[in-house]
Amino acid sequence: MRAYERFLEYVKIWTSSERCSGSAPSSLRQFDLAHQLAFELRELGLEQVGVDNHCFVYGYLPASAGCESAPCLGLLAHLDTHPDCPGQNVRPQIIEQYDGGEVVLGDSGLVLRPAEFPHLPSLAGQTLLTSSGDTLLGVDDKAGIAEILTALERVTTADRAHGPVSVVFIPDEEIGSGTAHFDLERFGARYAYTVDGWAAGEIETETFYAIQAKIRIRGLGIHTGYAKGIMVNAQLLAMEFAHMLPAEEIPARTDGRAGFFHLLRSRGTVEEAELVYNLRDFERDGMDRRIGLLREAARILNGRYGPDTVSISLVEEYANMREILEQHPQLIEKACTACRLAGVEPFLLAARGGTDGARLSFAGVPCPNLGIGGWAYHSPQEHITVEAMDQVSRILEELICQFGQP
Repeated sequence: MRAYERFLEYVKIWTSSERCSGSAPSSLRQFDLAHQLAFELRELGLEQVGVDNHCFVYGYLPASAGCESAPCLGLLAHLDTHPDCPGQNVRPQIIEQYDGGEVVLGDSGLVLRPAEFPHLPSLAGQTLLTSSGDTLLGVDDKAGIAEILTALERVTTADRAHGPVSVVFIPDEEIGSGTAHFDLERFGARYAYTVDGWAAGEIETETFYAIQAKIRIRGLGIHTGYAKGIMVNAQLLAMEFAHMLPAEEIPARTDGRAGFFHLLRSRGTVEEAELVYNLRDFERDGMDRRIGLLREAARILNGRYGPDTVSISLVEEYANMREILEQHPQLIEKACTACRLAGVEPFLLAARGGTDGARLSFAGVPCPNLGIGGWAYHSPQEHITVEAMDQVSRILEELICQFGQP
């Protein structure tokens, strides 16, 4: 099967994760795809295949004869789709010989336009896959799953020499808890790659440093008719706090290697308010500056409205995997070689986000991230081409074989 044929079957299965569900996996619907993939892994001849209680799908491809001493390579992708965009009843559109122009997405009123997605004209002549505009398509990361399975099939049916390969499909990546119940011992790989990036040939070697900050603000309520000099409205203080941060350092106004403050959510009453920020930066000293700006704003407001009016708690979500990958340049070299053998020019990129690979890298399994060939993730405008999926499948095939060489 070609990767897109698998992909079009997977997108029919609803796998959206759920924020704040309190369970693992966050949605039982992810098991539907997990069990389907376990069946397919067994059909491809993988061993030790199973789905655990937390919805992780494990499989192991033994080394071919003569390659038993090669290091075990891990390949990973995730089962869930983003919870903030509908993922049920996906109806793909297949546009053969795409002309590079505008694409109407079903009856949704949405249109893919080159003005918004400048890469679209470069896809002319290819077969474009989109959603109908009412849901996301599921490229992130069902395309990655399909490409891994297709590469495994190509390697085994062509009887190509390869080392051992450990495959894991992970739940709940989109809500940041994908590795919480990861069984590293069962995984067994020394090195790994997540297949969860963007363009074919992309090799992500960096992520942000990521911290979530909760700002809690205490107010004081009293009858509004007698509030002068007494009332402290926590909601207004929250607004005051937000305006003390750099206005230009938000996601909508940054790109490249620029970090940001992202106000993820807010709530409040007169008596109390809370702001939750995602802090992102590619450098540790840049992150220190951001934390310092939060603390300085809190210091000023506490001096103005009283001690302990504003308090801050910080949780580290992930760190820049560059720290680890710099110690393993061979992983980048092998990925670049695999791309070129597949006829794709590789390019290195710093991911403006996080990956499960970042957490795995710091857990002892260095793990760059590879592109899957798609665009506009987490939205109804998600799209990919059949040809890009073929390219990524070939890259993964060559990568598997690279790890089987002495």
